[in-house]
Amino acid sequence: METRVGEAYINDKQGLETSYLDTAAEAPINPSGHRQELDRNFNLLAICSLAVTSGNTWIAIGGSVTVAIYNGGSPGVLYEFVAVSIFYWLIAASIAELASAMPSSGGVYHWASITGGRHGRIVGWFAGYWNFLAWVFGAAATAQILALQTVSMYAVFHPDFVTKRWHVFVAYLLANILCCSVVLFANKLLPLLETLGGFLIIAGLFITIVICAAMPNVHATDAFVWREWVNSTGYRSNGFVFMLGMLNGAFAVGTPDVVSHLAEEIPRPSKNIPKAILAQFIIGFVTAFTYLIALFYGISDLKTILEGPYLFPLASIYRQITSSASGTVGLLLLSFLPNFISCLGTYLIASRAFWTLARDNATPFAPFFADVSKRHRNPFNAILFCAGISIVLGCIYLGSSTAFSAFVGSFVVLSSLSYLSAILPHLLHRRSGIAPGWFWMKGVTGFAINGVACLYMILFVVIYCFPFSLPVSATAMNY
Repeated sequence: METRVGEAYINDKQGLETSYLDTAAEAPINPSGHRQELDRNFNLLAICSLAVTSGNTWIAIGGSVTVAIYNGGSPGVLYEFVAVSIFYWLIAASIAELASAMPSSGGVYHWASITGGRHGRIVGWFAGYWNFLAWVFGAAATAQILALQTVSMYAVFHPDFVTKRWHVFVAYLLANILCCSVVLFANKLLPLLETLGGFLIIAGLFITIVICAAMPNVHATDAFVWREWVNSTGYRSNGFVFMLGMLNGAFAVGTPDVVSHLAEEIPRPSKNIPKAILAQFIIGFVTAFTYLIALFYGISDLKTILEGPYLFPLASIYRQITSSASGTVGLLLLSFLPNFISCLGTYLIASRAFWTLARDNATPFAPFFADVSKRHRNPFNAILFCAGISIVLGCIYLGSSTAFSAFVGSFVVLSSLSYLSAILPHLLHRRSGIAPGWFWMKGVTGFAINGVACLYMILFVVIYCFPFSLPVSATAMNY
């Protein structure tokens, strides 16, 4: 029998069977080749709920709808979302088979180190830091959405209130402190909270769709929702505008690796991670697409919404739909509560990504950040470090919202680069050298899906760096 702990699999002589060491009770070394230090608290329901909640698809796409609508109007938002979802299904399938074959909390960092072959160390290093930065920026972005929602809910009930940047900053700090504290001190409660978040995502969507369909005095026309293409970007090519507009959907669906970072905290990760990724993308797509349809049919005056006084764009849309402050705040709460749990998830994932780098001596002060608290049963110092970065980013927002947006807006580019670092070497090495896991794409199917996923990421990483609109100004530039 040939054993390769660093590649996290055990082959028998015939290569007919792959055996995974899924519990600390079976062996002190887990499939990633490291000592099992974290408790496996998450069951399949909890991990699927975390995937759906942290993906946060319908809330994320709704929060950016007033920006996305410039790239083609309502039809542009809908069709661009469908297009980008198809590509991310391919990326998700590629991620799922790597996670199934090599379950590790390091995720793309661990896989890139192996698929990169003799260049694995440098490829893995870049993949790890791109992925970590993407997730810590994602945590900051989620905390900012919580802050914007909080300030907007207050402003709805106080028409004379003039929102200042420092109001958002205070709410942002509170969101970060609260979310970080829960992740630090309530590790055993996180599976229950994430399961609750999954319920709130589904229930909140159902209630929101019913209200958006039933309450408006005037509904939008079919032409407005499905056919009236409006290019307000300044670019002449509608095809390029369509591709550029796919970025808005990518922010909503671009988290296929989320559950892979909890591979060492769930039982049977080789089987359960692909299942959770499948649940995330099915539920995410269905909920987001139906939500967008209901939302657009509820809009009667788009100009008023685009000129609305609230920092969180959904506040203006909900106010027009419900014609009441109470109804607006009620709908905002339906997205606020799961979004809070989503922020817990992003802190959880960011901290695990950094912790795995530290335990492989890939960070400064590695022993300190690699330490797992015996009392709290989590990488306590790594979580605090992520909170520190998020708070520093908040201070940047206080000085310049443009600079803050440049950091958090890089999530899609950084995460795509990290996925590419693991999938492309795997493809170039003819998908060999890795024992298949529970989920594996056989034959031509695997080559085709990996190939199209890589081509998409290579092309769109460039496109997503173009300015959002023309002419370009200092504040509207895509930095």
